[in-house]
Amino acid sequence: MITTIPTAIDGVTIIEPRVFTDQRGYFFESFSQRDFEEKVCHTTFVQDNESRSTAGVVRGLHFQKPPFTQAKLVRVVRGSVLDVAVDIRHGSPTFGQHVSCLLTEDNHRQFFVPRGFAHGFAVLSDEAVFQYKCDNYYAPQSEGAIAWDDPDLGIDWMVPHTERILSEKDTHHPRLRDAEPVFFYGQPI
Repeated sequence: MITTIPTAIDGVTIIEPRVFTDQRGYFFESFSQRDFEEKVCHTTFVQDNESRSTAGVVRGLHFQKPPFTQAKLVRVVRGSVLDVAVDIRHGSPTFGQHVSCLLTEDNHRQFFVPRGFAHGFAVLSDEAVFQYKCDNYYAPQSEGAIAWDDPDLGIDWMVPHTERILSEKDTHHPRLRDAEPVFFYGQPI
């Protein structure tokens, strides 16, 4: 059983599972296709991924271009991250806006990022283990990204500038306004 929390951008959803605790620890159902379809949307996840990152790591803002577009359901199993989804669907009433969500091993929250959004996260703890389900397979030829530090987006990554750790690739992505349009609001993705 899950509770969904709508966000300021339609389709981007925070999910809270029902957690059972006792002297032994805790238990919760981390995913139910039935509950997800009833409360979030219909999709079939085909790939699970996991990453481990150290404090200050910023990953993103990534997406896959059609026809390999992905929706993601993300969560943290160790540590804490600030997770971010940016609407990059041209013509959308929320184009260029973002939603962020604190995901921790203690709050057990999950964050659903639909197709048509760029996604990234920043590690706020000493270490974070991050898991995500994708509804399409990874296709390296379809990788896309926008600058994580695009000033037009106004994202507060909650990591001091001097402590941010990025991949070389993530230091060279275009700002959203300079990026080639890939997604268009109202068109199938």
